[in-house]
Amino acid sequence: MSNQVEEFNEYRQRMNDVILKDNNKIIKRIFNLDTNAYAPGALDVKTKELLGLVASTVLRCDDCIKYHLETSYKEGLSKEEVVEALGIATLVGGTIVIPHLRRAYEFWEELEKLG
Repeated sequence: MSNQVEEFNEYRQRMNDVILKDNNKIIKRIFNLDTNAYAPGALDVKTKELLGLVASTVLRCDDCIKYHLETSYKEGLSKEEVVEALGIATLVGGTIVIPHLRRAYEFWEELEKLG
């Protein structure tokens, strides 16, 4: 079985390179804004990642969910913290987010396997 974490990261990096190569000022500024929004500030990075994870789940963006799960994992968030945030996302988003919840659990398991 292929590793979905590595596949996701390779695809994301490759396509980001393609997108940024066009040198579109608006897109570059959005990418920069996104990067800076998750920098430490009044809220720490862990909190911001959980907020991003909840918003991404409610908005049903699987790529965004994967990104925030991996960053949360790298920031040292526990499975319990992530699952609690996903519980809030499911409450707010309703049953329509359950398929995304399943994929989030699957992706987290892959992150744990990679250690």
